[in-house]
Amino acid sequence: MSELIVIGYDDPQVADTAYNAVQNLQQDYVVNLNGLAIVSVDADGKTHVDTPSKLVGVSAASGALWGTVFGLLFLVPGLGLLAGAAMGGLLGKLGKSGIDEQFRAQVQELLKPGSSAVVIMASKITEDKFADAMQPYGGTVLKTSLNDEDEKELAEHLAGAQQA
Repeated sequence: MSELIVIGYDDPQVADTAYNAVQNLQQDYVVNLNGLAIVSVDADGKTHVDTPSKLVGVSAASGALWGTVFGLLFLVPGLGLLAGAAMGGLLGKLGKSGIDEQFRAQVQELLKPGSSAVVIMASKITEDKFADAMQPYGGTVLKTSLNDEDEKELAEHLAGAQQA
């Protein structure tokens, strides 16, 4: 089971600090990250993405799944490998897994010009310790889950789309 957590902040400096805190929580084994990014929207409405250079323990399959989920949430360019029916099928699978249009709309709502969000995909999370560590930063939290079967299906669907 993976958790997809998006924490929105009105202040980009607070988001940066929270992002660093999540990286420290990975080192302290409070969270096992499959993906981590900070997304900011400048005053002109342009989206900027920053990711750590390396996440320990992330497999190629989970990295590809993270990249696709992330791209679909934020409509990041570079998803040219998915087109037509493959994209439709993947969107359908994501919708059944909890990453539906409503969740995507909530994420987009968080990201107004001048705001930032920390985006986390975790295969393991110690909820109480994570919540306690992140509480000082505040923010608006959105969360959904991908069960193991959905993740496997998505990864297989993604692999099929890449080969097409």
